[in-house]
Amino acid sequence: MNTRGALGKYGEELATRTLIKAGLRVVARNWRCGRAGEIDIVALDGDTLVICEVKTRRDDSYEHPMAAVRPRKAERLRALAELWLSRNGGPPPGGVRIDLIGVTVPRGGPALVAHARGVI
Repeated sequence: MNTRGALGKYGEELATRTLIKAGLRVVARNWRCGRAGEIDIVALDGDTLVICEVKTRRDDSYEHPMAAVRPRKAERLRALAELWLSRNGGPPPGGVRIDLIGVTVPRGGPALVAHARGVI
């Protein structure tokens, strides 16, 4: 695995821990749907399905990790959420939301994790 892949995997692990600590139940990680793409984390927050996109950057990056989710990526996440629902029994009673988690990894010290709920 290359450095970028390792950084992304590290960020997804921190994001998963953050969600679990916040009381969510992770039901899938790195769910792939052919050419449509991948959902980083699928979780349940009570009876709400949460589709979670994780972006990880080093602290010397020129933008916050969440800024990397632009309109095209947001559209893809919505489409992936629809595919997940179609293959897993439809929406739960609490509906669906799409969250972003941005992980910033400094050269020294602990990583910073920001969780934005229902932003897409």
